[in-house]
Amino acid sequence: MRVLPEVSKEPPCPAPTLEPPGQPRASPRPSAPPCCPPCPRRRRSAPRYPGTHAYTAKITIGDEATARGCSGTLVARDWLLSAKSCFGNAANAGTPAQPVKATLGSKTYTVTELAPRTDRDVVLLRLDGLVTDIAPVRLASAAPAANAAVTAAGHGRTKIEWAPDKVHTASFKTAAPADTTLALESAGQGNTICQGDAGGPVVNATGELVALNSRSWQGGCLGTDPAETRTGAIAARTDDLRAWVLQTRTLAHGWKTEAVVQQGSTLYQGIRLGDGTWTGFADVQTNAGNIGGIRTAAAAGVGGDTHVLAIADNGTLQHTIRKADGTWLPFGDVGAVAGALSSLTQVSAVSIGNDLHVVAVSDGKVFHTIRNATGHWTKFGDLAAVAGPLGTVTDAATASVGGQLQVVTVSAGKAFHTLRTTAGHWTGWGNVAQAAGTTGPVTGITIAGIGGDAHVVIATDNGTRQHHTIRKANASWVGFGDLTGYLGNITAKSFSAAHVDGELQLTAVTADNKVVHTIRHGDGTWTTTPLTLQGVTGTLGAISITGTL
Repeated sequence: MRVLPEVSKEPPCPAPTLEPPGQPRASPRPSAPPCCPPCPRRRRSAPRYPGTHAYTAKITIGDEATARGCSGTLVARDWLLSAKSCFGNAANAGTPAQPVKATLGSKTYTVTELAPRTDRDVVLLRLDGLVTDIAPVRLASAAPAANAAVTAAGHGRTKIEWAPDKVHTASFKTAAPADTTLALESAGQGNTICQGDAGGPVVNATGELVALNSRSWQGGCLGTDPAETRTGAIAARTDDLRAWVLQTRTLAHGWKTEAVVQQGSTLYQGIRLGDGTWTGFADVQTNAGNIGGIRTAAAAGVGGDTHVLAIADNGTLQHTIRKADGTWLPFGDVGAVAGALSSLTQVSAVSIGNDLHVVAVSDGKVFHTIRNATGHWTKFGDLAAVAGPLGTVTDAATASVGGQLQVVTVSAGKAFHTLRTTAGHWTGWGNVAQAAGTTGPVTGITIAGIGGDAHVVIATDNGTRQHHTIRKANASWVGFGDLTGYLGNITAKSFSAAHVDGELQLTAVTADNKVVHTIRHGDGTWTTTPLTLQGVTGTLGAISITGTL
């Protein structure tokens, strides 16, 4: 019998019997059992959770008066897996057709998006917030062998309760897995899967998710025909869905941190998702075309797209786009459309509206171009002609701040700043030290805009010290603050800052070949974590991050 959603107030009438494939009826019986007897209405309390199955969610579908209940399984801090059959004909991709709530622990979340599978009884549910007090279940990478011990959990009815207020579990043994399903046999007296358990987890002996509750005979469940004694079940396999889950999360609309990092002549791209987890890192040239190796690169988000500018080993400046759907456009030579530059050493890029602004350092000078929304490039212009001359420039960075392009550079160990107004006029270079305080010799610089403020981070003393300042919207500067307390005692070889969802994010590649990632929150506090670049080995070089939607 299909494991149906549970009605929240009155006991439901079970649907017609569905025989699991290959399992004959145990005895003659009607095709549809009579309706379950009514039970007293009562208010459901918030679910209580045993620690090992805290990732099991209670899901309610529909309006309060007619809400149906199912179970779900937390697989990321903002995503659940559940049974597609819980939603019936309404299990279409996108916004749910009816209100859907998910309760984990003492908190209830709204489901904002459905992403169903087409080949099995599985759907991903996106939550409207991050679950911070419960760890997601780990996804198994292989199906269990035949006769393996597994545990099923859920929020459905039991032998004695229509609407239990806690997660319950049952032990099963597995049959040999089919392509998309896993047959379960009860491993104990009275162990069964009941209505409302659909979408709940089936975990192996190490606590990894191998399947979701999908169908069951429901023998012994409250309200089931007493003549039904079968307690087996059919679960939907999840062990082979790891890539699909990650791909769905990656392509979903919402703020993400896109990162590119250089290793040797190779450039890798990865994504920090909304819940703080990172994807693996993939070779950009494999996706966008081999340009013969990459010296350094920069990334800029335009809506959901990620623009990547790369200085190739042959000295040309190349451009590609990772589209919001995950596909890549081929690399194209920027010099062919914006004017060729020689002796390129640095590149930085940022979006302002749908325009991409690119700043490149060539022969120690700073040049600027714009790619508009239609793909047209302006010719590179020397900033010395509009902002004044500088000495030899060794680093440059860009930011969008209140609709203005702001550019910072390093020359002769000093940091300089200029901006391009919304009308296209440039201000003269200003010495940052005169506004934010003196430091040791500056060796690296990055900038990001948050609202009307420009956040500038510099590395000094050969990268051994890092400092942060803010150029406020009123053009005043905050004094430099030492970041050692947040980043630790690191030597930064390369770093990059970006605005992501109203916060400043900063990454740094260190001299001991590690990557540090830190976030400055809206309240001024910082959170720092190391970043493991899954899929990248060898000595790291330049890094660049950007925010996308």
